[in-house]
Amino acid sequence: MNRAISNKFVTSICRLKVHRKSFCTEAAKVAGSSSEKLPNEHEKKQTISSIQQYDVAIVGGGMVGMALACFLASMPMTKQLNVAIIDSNPALRSGLSIKKDEPPDARVSTVTPATIASLRDAGAWQYVEQHRHAYFDKMQVLLYSMFIWAMLFNHLIIFMHRSIPALNLRRDWLATMEGCVVENKVLHNALLSCIEDTDFQKTIYPLRLTSMNLQPSSTPLRASPSAEMNLAKLELSDGSNIYAKLVVGADGGKSRTRELAGFRTSEWNYTQNAIICTVEHAIENQCAWQRFLPSGPIALLPIGDKFSNIVWTMKPTESDNRKSMNDDDFVKELNSALDYGYGPHPKSSLMGSGDMFSWLKRDTTISANQFFEIPPKVVKLASQRMVFPLSLRHAKSYASKRVVLIGDAAHTVHPLAGQGVNLGFGDAFALSRIIAEGIAVGSDIGEVHLLKKYETERKPANVMMMAILESIQKAYAVDFGPLNVLRAAAFHGANNISPLKRSIISYASGEQKLPLFS
Repeated sequence: MNRAISNKFVTSICRLKVHRKSFCTEAAKVAGSSSEKLPNEHEKKQTISSIQQYDVAIVGGGMVGMALACFLASMPMTKQLNVAIIDSNPALRSGLSIKKDEPPDARVSTVTPATIASLRDAGAWQYVEQHRHAYFDKMQVLLYSMFIWAMLFNHLIIFMHRSIPALNLRRDWLATMEGCVVENKVLHNALLSCIEDTDFQKTIYPLRLTSMNLQPSSTPLRASPSAEMNLAKLELSDGSNIYAKLVVGADGGKSRTRELAGFRTSEWNYTQNAIICTVEHAIENQCAWQRFLPSGPIALLPIGDKFSNIVWTMKPTESDNRKSMNDDDFVKELNSALDYGYGPHPKSSLMGSGDMFSWLKRDTTISANQFFEIPPKVVKLASQRMVFPLSLRHAKSYASKRVVLIGDAAHTVHPLAGQGVNLGFGDAFALSRIIAEGIAVGSDIGEVHLLKKYETERKPANVMMMAILESIQKAYAVDFGPLNVLRAAAFHGANNISPLKRSIISYASGEQKLPLFS
């Protein structure tokens, strides 16, 4: 009898071991590829204890995606979240290389005072200030058309943007400047450094998103049956899987997240390309210029240390020719476009003295710093010329259950006003605040009713900015005598009608909302 009892006990132990082995195998299958292929080494290691679950998965570790992570890390209600960042850029793991003795990179962003204030409050701006950047307190916009020049001060174009409306701007610090030009790699590195210097729970996956299942048939290791179906399943390029309550698409204009989630877009290509490059002057440039030319605008943005950034919009045939010409010829073309070319040379004198709008000015005394300044001459190129085709794209919806879009994944705009990154930072800040509000009331952060609050806030503001930029682009795409005169009069009037000018500046800085959203 003892032998029979012993045999029965051994049999039970063997059955228990077999059952436990089967459970681990099933867990590994759920964490691996959905197909029936044999598991690879990574999948074999993905046992019950290693299945990765996150509160938020940010697809895209660029500036906007990292800004969202930075905002989440700085808010009391969200800094305890567990966040995954998915981006195949190896620099996110190894760090971004920034050498102070090298010329600035050609890819830069012009950030508004509202954006600066938000990044400062989140703790990221201090890292920007450790590297090259250029504040500027004046901007001149020149309109050339049919021998008519108009000049516009105080960021009518570049900063016509309600970047982050909920922010209380520090006027004592921001009131004296128009904005700041920063290399993208410096801004990106600042955001990454800010996150690294906190105890924020984040995991960076140097991989690509290959597929996404927003309604997986089963969710592994849930505490109770009621918790089933509360995670999105993301398959990565190495075959591994992660799960998240909320997936944020911050992966740019060609967003894989947007494609997999089924968001539809409205889009079209402009018959324009943009050439960007870094140039060097003999003196330091402390002003931003933008000049509207017959084929598109050209912008000269200070970047510090006698360097400036060029963003020049033109027809594709023109961009091909200017991309292939030698450096000396290209520099001649630049100086012609910025100064003497395409019409009469503007004189260094007061614009608007004795004009028809003078009776509307509250203060008829014109300050000495409102003289027209000639753009500093470009002496040489300091980087390669890059050419980008221009397009407009807008997602018809920003949010669905478990998925939300921010930045260029939701909207891509014309670069003539430098608004793209500021719109994206506005999205990131708004979404982080909406997530915090949801956590405060115990909501599921992936529920569509919560995410639609973000869409309701950001979509009208983004559509309005896109409409403004599109109107400007269309208006200057037509070279017709009477229309040219009206355009110049509108520019001149906006600069000289003080109440209108002050309102535009107030809306631009983010201090007031546009009337449509009041």
